[in-house]
Amino acid sequence: MSVTPELLHTLAPTGKLRAAINVGNPLLANLGKDGKAFGVSIDLAHGFARLLGLEVELVVFDAAGKSVEAVTAEQADFGFFAVDPVRGAGITFTAPYVLIEGAYLVKDGSPLKDNTEVDRDGHRVVVGKGSAYDLYLTRELKRAEILRSPTSPTVVDTFIEQGAEVAAGVKQQLEADAQRVPGLRLLPGRFMVIQQAMGLPKGRGEAAAAVLRQYVEDMKASGFIADALVRHGIQGASVAPAQA
Repeated sequence: MSVTPELLHTLAPTGKLRAAINVGNPLLANLGKDGKAFGVSIDLAHGFARLLGLEVELVVFDAAGKSVEAVTAEQADFGFFAVDPVRGAGITFTAPYVLIEGAYLVKDGSPLKDNTEVDRDGHRVVVGKGSAYDLYLTRELKRAEILRSPTSPTVVDTFIEQGAEVAAGVKQQLEADAQRVPGLRLLPGRFMVIQQAMGLPKGRGEAAAAVLRQYVEDMKASGFIADALVRHGIQGASVAPAQA
């Protein structure tokens, strides 16, 4: 991959490659006890910086919406996002690098047995504010009411506090919460599949976007992403197919 000095400046105008990291999605990014971020997203960020011969600066956020805002406003040079048309107004996405399932969680005593029963009058569904699930369900739910928790990891706590009928989010996060909080269960299957991609500000142009797209395809093809999922013990996320 050939990157001219001009294109390098477009990708990293400050001289450092600023990566927006959302630790609200624990499948891809977390904070260690030392306060440092780790995970698949961080591995990809460092890899992209190495490719370009630049130093990486991690800009860490606790919610997806904040990460989206930072990249859209060019306060970060790229980030890791679930692909969504609303976000696409200010961000150019690569093809997805991993696929993640979204699921519903209810209380054990709930009459709900199936995902198709969620969108009913009187049902309140808790999602993380600005998350891919929030954006998707805002479009798709016609009768149920959406309640928003501050971040995705706080969805189940908000669900309990509000006495809501349904919680929605990353399947593995909800499974962990169901083990943490007694009396909860997941509805079978999934209600959506998240396409997790990398992205950069729309204004950076097609040449810059092409560099990032090629990087993602190379990381999928080389086995880097599959190895990172194994290395970080991630279950429930799969490597996305190669872009045609």
